[in-house]
Amino acid sequence: QVQLVESGGGFVQAGGSLRLSCAASIRFFIDRMGWYRQAPGKQRELVATIASGGSTNYADSAKGRFTISRDNAKNTVYLQMNSLKFEDAGVYYCYLRRSFPPDDVWGQGTQVTVSS
Repeated sequence: QVQLVESGGGFVQAGGSLRLSCAASIRFFIDRMGWYRQAPGKQRELVATIASGGSTNYADSAKGRFTISRDNAKNTVYLQMNSLKFEDAGVYYCYLRRSFPPDDVWGQGTQVTVSS
């Protein structure tokens, strides 16, 4: 069973920065990894993803402020979040799409709190 271990959430003032990390327990057949966010009372939404080949996809709200990167040797994906805003707060979930056998895997989530 694939496991994702997240770290890096916490409390930060608006304008500050945080870096989230997510380590996967598998190395092969990873198609894509990324981060989703769920704010209280809202649906989970895409923040950013990165494919095995390195192509990235960002939510409009994240463009220019967040950077997703990946260390394939460590099976780890990172999300550098700068210029954080109050509306960036929520539970951030790591996501992995495995290509074989096909599966979508979610982490347990890490809380990000931004004070205004």
